[in-house]
Amino acid sequence: MVDPARVRTLLDRLQEELTHLQRLAASPKTRTGNNPDILAAIKYRFVVAIETCIDVGQHIISSEGLRSPADFADVFVVLGETDFLTPDAVQPLQQMARFRNLLVHGYLRVDDSRVLEILSCNLGDFVRFRREIAKSALQG
Repeated sequence: MVDPARVRTLLDRLQEELTHLQRLAASPKTRTGNNPDILAAIKYRFVVAIETCIDVGQHIISSEGLRSPADFADVFVVLGETDFLTPDAVQPLQQMARFRNLLVHGYLRVDDSRVLEILSCNLGDFVRFRREIAKSALQG
């Protein structure tokens, strides 16, 4: 059974990171992409936010005895298969998991303009994740 307190704690942490990312997205200093310290902060905040989503998903999957995901991106597929997420929420979250892998493992040098694009265009994916998980996992 899902532990509501654990899910709430993780969703609160996600909101904290999302608030920081939104603040960074609104800052004129961020838009230029010239400050490596700001870019590093954005990347770190993304890693924590995405890993928090993955942690929520893994908790739900484990608690509900769902199939084991093949990788972090598959966590969101499993949540979609079992109606914890709506089908159209799954792919953007899979892309976020892959983005996290790129940031963490540095397979290639991360394109800072892409990071800024994700910052300006994709924060709604986290909002949607929070809303859908709160509705499906906490309200039944």
